[in-house]
Amino acid sequence: MSPPRKQSDKASDAPPQRHGRAIAVGADTRTAAAAAFARAGFADPTLVLRWAEIAGPEIARIARPLKFSEGAAGGTLTLLAEPGAALFLGHEARSLCARINGYLGKDAVARIKFVQGALSSPKPAPRPAKPRPAPFANDPVYNYQGPEALKNALQSLARWRPARER
Repeated sequence: MSPPRKQSDKASDAPPQRHGRAIAVGADTRTAAAAAFARAGFADPTLVLRWAEIAGPEIARIARPLKFSEGAAGGTLTLLAEPGAALFLGHEARSLCARINGYLGKDAVARIKFVQGALSSPKPAPRPAKPRPAPFANDPVYNYQGPEALKNALQSLARWRPARER
């Protein structure tokens, strides 16, 4: 029979506890996010969350943190970089290490490693729909004899009706 496990071991291996009732979606996000950052080696997620401030907008546009691993010689930060940008970033590695360590307040990053791959770009905002044409002149919506607000609403709905039904 195996010895009983400590509470801290049990909490790290077990899935989140179910409550048996509906809870807010954001209630467990902090623990889930902390676990995801820990799997990538980031004990402090501010490096990832504030990457654009730390690295600068030019570098943040072409690279982002992927993984952090600590070794005997110091930490290694792995960056996902746009194809072709790794050579440029290799020349900027020393100054980037200095910026990161200055932000963190300690010499956490000794080496930067680059992995080439496409960064996902934010999706552009959806374009607004084109205004629909006015209903035909013989449309029955114009014959409505009721309140003006309701007549305007009916005309607006008639614009969205497919042309074959008009």
